[in-house]
Amino acid sequence: MAEALGTALLLAVVVGSGIMGETLAGGNVAIALLGNTLATGAALVVLITIFGSLSGAHFNPAVTLVSALRREIGWGLAAAYLAAQVAGAIAGVYAAHVMFAEPILQVSTKLRDGPAQAFSEALATFGLVLTILGTIRFRPDFTSVAVGLYITAAYWFTASTSFANPAVTVARSLSDTFAGIDPTSAPAFIAAQLAGAVAATFTARALFAD
Repeated sequence: MAEALGTALLLAVVVGSGIMGETLAGGNVAIALLGNTLATGAALVVLITIFGSLSGAHFNPAVTLVSALRREIGWGLAAAYLAAQVAGAIAGVYAAHVMFAEPILQVSTKLRDGPAQAFSEALATFGLVLTILGTIRFRPDFTSVAVGLYITAAYWFTASTSFANPAVTVARSLSDTFAGIDPTSAPAFIAAQLAGAVAATFTARALFAD
């Protein structure tokens, strides 16, 4: 329940702030992205603080995969997390559509194709997972803030605006708004995200070993 609700709230923030930003920015994409960025980073701090002690506040199949690889959770629980995250993410997108009087059922037409975009997602997810594992190792009380700050930065230093999350990618393909991604672009994003997460797992094992 924590994973489903947390992921739903996260996607409501991501998509809702994207719609609001685009509406108020008067065609200035940088201002729209800035609004989207600040809302998402702030929400991550809050949501991880609320749900961290319940489920670990993954909200992200890539993070759940890392936890399973590190044997922190079993593969059965990981599968349940995945289902909850994807279902919650889609529900959050639909909630954002309802709030802004958008059609609930949509499919994005916003193409995000090419090797540069895929590499951006691999790097974004690599950095996210490394941030999580590093703060858990050295400053566990700072994890929520560190993740929020990292994603805030990654929105701007990556060409893809840092989805870094397969459940988010799937859900955003169902929103033809500012934060959307065409479904044909999603598989490359997801593959890159998983690759970045696995690479970060082995990197952290070498860097943060006792």
